[in-house]
Amino acid sequence: MRTADTPAPRPVLIEGRHLSLTRGRLLILDRIDIIVQAGEIVTIIGPNGAGKTTLLKVLLGLIAPDAGEVVRRSGLKVGYVPQRLQLDPVLPMSVARLMTLTARRPRPAVAAALAEAGVADLIDAAVHTLSGGELQRVLLARALAAAPDLLVLDEPVQGVDFTGEAALYELISSLRRNRGCGVLMVSHDLHLVMAATDRVICLNHHVCCAGSGEAVSRHPAYARLFGPRAAQALAIYTHHHDHRHDAHGHVVAADDADARE
Repeated sequence: MRTADTPAPRPVLIEGRHLSLTRGRLLILDRIDIIVQAGEIVTIIGPNGAGKTTLLKVLLGLIAPDAGEVVRRSGLKVGYVPQRLQLDPVLPMSVARLMTLTARRPRPAVAAALAEAGVADLIDAAVHTLSGGELQRVLLARALAAAPDLLVLDEPVQGVDFTGEAALYELISSLRRNRGCGVLMVSHDLHLVMAATDRVICLNHHVCCAGSGEAVSRHPAYARLFGPRAAQALAIYTHHHDHRHDAHGHVVAADDADARE
């Protein structure tokens, strides 16, 4: 029974139930359960080839699962930043044009989204001249322009230096705070995730473990490496597995796997 002091449950934006997917003999996703609620950040971590990007595409309806179902809130609006954007440098394109490729938006709306992402001055810049961090912010602005209820970010700090990573993580956290949107994010790093993350899901074809992030210690080395503000925005997620995976993604008991090595 909920009392007056108990916060109301957050509405569920998207939910994956028992999602499974195989390609040939390779197990990609194995009975995945995942929920993202309004106003929370969920970060998926895991090794290369663990199925992180595939899981996002299944949740977005870009790939149909072999089993399980995806339930989305009625009228859900999603802003998606893909892992890679292939643009032909021979075909020049301005940031303003990129922002309106799939939807017609007035220039003031484009400028406002870019300003929210911290790159208002790039509206007329050529996309192929942008640095990695600038491009990621432009892509984030493009997702924000759709006024999403849910931001889906596939490795949003890819191609960004350490200082830029921390700044982008801080921006994502502020967007959640200011907009109240949910954020589902894939991290490129197994260990380094946002302190602001509400839940971390460790994926290796199935959910190996899940839980909250732990604040990183205030060691001076972290401040020197990332900057004093960045050290507050990052955390280490500690996790332990009682199993391993074979070449096809199937679960193998740790003792059995060790015995074969």
